[in-house]
Amino acid sequence: MSENNHNLRHYQQLFDLSGQHALVIGAGSGIGAAAAHGLAAHGAHVLCADLREDVAQATAVSISEQGGTAASAAVDITDRASIDAAMTSLPQLDTLVCTPSINVRKPFLDLTADEFDKVVGINLKGSFIAMQEAGKRMQAQSSGSIVLFSSIRSQVVEPGQSIYAATKAGTLQMVRGLASELGSKGVRVNAIAPGVVETPLTRPIRDQPDWYNAYAQKGALGRWAQPSEMVGMVIYLASDASSFVTGTLMVVDGGWLAVDGRFTPPL
Repeated sequence: MSENNHNLRHYQQLFDLSGQHALVIGAGSGIGAAAAHGLAAHGAHVLCADLREDVAQATAVSISEQGGTAASAAVDITDRASIDAAMTSLPQLDTLVCTPSINVRKPFLDLTADEFDKVVGINLKGSFIAMQEAGKRMQAQSSGSIVLFSSIRSQVVEPGQSIYAATKAGTLQMVRGLASELGSKGVRVNAIAPGVVETPLTRPIRDQPDWYNAYAQKGALGRWAQPSEMVGMVIYLASDASSFVTGTLMVVDGGWLAVDGRFTPPL
């Protein structure tokens, strides 16, 4: 990029994703569905992937009905073959957005080995597999952006969140490690840390008014986020607007980390 490239058209096109191909894993609902719509709105061809192909297809159909370009695929984030098949179906992979996570809210001393393995297997190992497969392809083409979803729990923890938080901190460190290895190849790797977002994962909290309201008041903005409010950061990290951004955690938390205090949830 030119040192003094102050061309207005250049700046107008910073967020243009026309001609790019993006894979969104977890596109069937929540943040993944919103991200898929956002990428398509900015011109990308989006492959909507989810464990359930019917919900992935519903997202792709919604995008297509609104004039975007999308397809769908069934992808199990813990299955390397299914991720490989999805990526291979694209002529190139410009952006990977990976959102799937699960949580088991229990006191640390009550967690079972099976619960530990399940959370780590999806949140951490699944992210590892997706990052590896995307990294190989992007390294070969000398370009690409990998966007993983970490969490504010990579930075702060509350009772009952130990293993989930560990996987989100681990995801962030994998992002930093891969970014350090692939930067010279033109590949950028970043993580997004949402605060509290109204998604299927957080429904158990939203069903308890005291807990829901306590979380809403924890952040500086005094409310929960909608999945659509994560889209701006996804587009930024997928686009040339973030051409010098890699290996970092982009916090989208409504000021949660800036405000002191803690709510102890019922466990």
